[in-house]
Parts: sequence; C-alpha cells; structure tokens
Amino acid sequence: MHIFPQLRKLEQKYPNELVVIGVHSAKFTSEKDTANIHKAIMRYEIEHPVVNDKDFRIWNQYSTRAWPTLYIVDPEGKILGRHEGEITFEAFDRVIGNMIEEFEARGTLDRTPIPGIGGRREEGAVLSFPSKIIADPSSDRIFISDSSHNRVVVSSLEGKVLEVIGEGGAGLRDGAFASALFDHPHGLALGDGVLYIADAENHVIRKADLARKEVETIAGTGAQARGFHGGGKADSVALNSPWDLALHKEMLYIAMAGFHQLWALDLAAGEVRPYAGSGREGISDGPLADAMLAQPNGIATDGRVLFFADSETSAIRTADLDGSGRVVTLVGTGLFDFGDVDGSGPDARLQHVQGLCYHDGVLYLADTYNNKIKRLDPKTRGVTSFLGSVEHGLQDGMGSEARFHEPEGLTVAGGVTVLQCCNGGKGQDGGTRVIGYHALGVGLHG
Repeated sequence: MHIFPQLRKLEQKYPNELVVIGVHSAKFTSEKDTANIHKAIMRYEIEHPVVNDKDFRIWNQYSTRAWPTLYIVDPEGKILGRHEGEITFEAFDRVIGNMIEEFEARGTLDRTPIPGIGGRREEGAVLSFPSKIIADPSSDRIFISDSSHNRVVVSSLEGKVLEVIGEGGAGLRDGAFASALFDHPHGLALGDGVLYIADAENHVIRKADLARKEVETIAGTGAQARGFHGGGKADSVALNSPWDLALHKEMLYIAMAGFHQLWALDLAAGEVRPYAGSGREGISDGPLADAMLAQPNGIATDGRVLFFADSETSAIRTADLDGSGRVVTLVGTGLFDFGDVDGSGPDARLQHVQGLCYHDGVLYLADTYNNKIKRLDPKTRGVTSFLGSVEHGLQDGMGSEARFHEPEGLTVAGGVTVLQCCNGGKGQDGGTRVIGYHALGVGLHG
C-alpha cells in the first residue's frame, strides 16, 4: 500500500516512458478472487493493469521472495534490477530518469502512448469503501469514515445524513468542515465533543471539533516515516499508516499499521510515542516493548486492556494499559496461519480480521476476509460465528443467511441488541448495516 503513491507519482511524471504492471500474488485465500482484486483496484485507485497471479507462477518465475518486490525492465525486455521492500519516489525517480536518458540515446525508447485503463472509480454512491465507524447514541449520531471519498459522513442512527466532514478531494488541509481535506481516513474515536480521525494516507491524526466545526491536525507531519523512532512532540513526529484509534482518559491509542506497533498520543502533553511492539513483524508475546506485532488494523478497550486486531497474523491480542505490562495473544498463531474455524484460543482461525469492538464482556470481530461477524469471549478465548457467510454479498437475514463484503468496522449503538457494521465493499456491496441478536435493520441510504 505504501508503494502505490510512489508509483502514481512516477506514472504521472513519465506517462509515455514508463509502464507499470502490477502482479498480485496473494497470501490470503480471499485475495485470490479476481472480483475482490477488482474491488481493491478501485479502492486504491490503481490505473495500471494488474495480473492475478493466484498460483504464484509469475512469483516463482521471477524468483520473488518478498512483498513488495519491484523489477526494472528495459525497453528490450531485459531485467536490469530488483528492489525488495518499500522505496521512495525520489530514489526511484533517479533510476527511471537515468534509464530514459540512456535508452533514448540508444534509440530504443518508444514514447508511443499506451492506452489507459482508467474508469476504475464508480460514481454516484453515497459511500465509497467505508472503513471504520463509531456511534454516539446520546446524540443520535453515527460517524463513518467514507474512506475513498476522503471524508467522514455523519448520520442519524436511522441512516439520515446530517453532515459531512471534508470537501472530498484528497489532500491535507485544516479548517472548516466544508473545506478540510483528508486522504483515505480510517479509524475514529469520540470524546468530549471531539472526533479524532486517523488520516491514514496523510500519516497524521486529525481532530474535528464538533461544536466549532473545525478540523485540526494534532499529530504527524504529513510525510510517511521512513524509519523507526521513539516519538516526541506530536506535531513534529512522522507517523506511518495510523489505521485505528481508541480513547482512554487523556490518551489516544493508535494502531500504527505501518510500524507494526501500537502508539500512544498524550492529548494533554501533545506528545506521541510507541506504546507496544518492537517494530519487527510477527506474533510474539511478552513485555510491551519486546512483543512482535503484525499490521494492527483495529483497536478497542474495556478500560483495563487494549484489544487489537493484528491483521497479518489473523490474530486478536491484548496490551495492558498500565504501561508496564505485556502483550498477550487471545487468538492467532502465525503469519501464515488463517482460516474460518470456530474454536478456542490456538484452535480458532480468522482471516485478516480488521475491526473489533467491545461490549458487555464480549469482543465483536469484523472477520474481514471471511465476510463474517464473530464473537470472542476474552476469558475463555472462544470464538463463535455470529453473522454472515464466507460467500460475500449484500443480504439481510438471520445468522449465516446474512451476507457481508469484507466488513471492516464495528461499533455499539443502542445497547446489547444492535451493532453497526461498516461494509468494505462499494456500490451494491457498500455501506453500513445494522445488525442485532433478534432482528436485522436496513442499510444506510443517503
């Protein structure tokens, strides 16, 4: 995901010299499905062609070892180099610029325009790949990260749109709700008249004052951090894909997916720093600073511990809130251990779970790539399917009759009988759904 913005800049700078071809060699079962890949292409606004390498044929032919890997091919079809891992636009720009000079001098550079494959975005939908969601029953409001519309939609609990935070264009601009700019916002937290927003692709944390209707950046520089660091003053520290938020007292906890860590933003002191995770990707419990995490995408709290969804290990884990405790895994065993199995502890299997919320002693999970909502008892570590089927879609009903498409966010609204689920799809499969123990409601309409 961090590569896409760099490639987009290169494609824009060299529209007739550079051709980008994406090869999608999927780790998770759900990611092998061509329809799901098409959804992802629209979500990330990719304009270049993408190959579904579901059987790893191209991966093996090119002796690929890591995600992501970039190959540089010259105009004669020869591989000139390979780069494993992320790379900055500036570094890649120098390589491409030098290649253009060399092969133009040889007379082998063909600048004939390549027909575009645009039209990837669907227009007219009220929501576009909504991700996280939070409800405030006391004010009859739901806040929805309308991620691919680069805004936050505020609706009533019945689904009437009340307000929109953000102009809708991608960018980083503070100010009034109507003129503020976001870049694919995700996680939300609500407290004392303020909505906190994880502005993921801007790599910042924003604050929306709901009374003054003003947006302010409170953490991050707007640039992606290129290395691990110990934090500092919030407005001068570079962050790395903040994905979800949880508020506890004066501390805003951040699922920092790009660092494989949890971070803590002290709202009173204006400082932000790592809270849990060494930065090494994996699943290893232990003291907060030593544990290994893997792309935390969801975070919640019961006031005693932080619950978080480690997506790349399909795991649910906890981190003590006293600052001197440990990380403990409730469900999940490894980077390549996933599935759709109800059970207890190490016997249960999830698939790239991305969202969770805590209510009345139970964790509700958005088991994203299994297209299900599940329940987890933190005491017994037992996981049971609640709603949905592995078959994706938009269908109301009881239990396994319901259909979701990569749900990502959950929030409690109105007590024990109602949850709100953000559907990761778009168009017919997109939106939010009301789900409950005894009856299902309707999706949100504009």
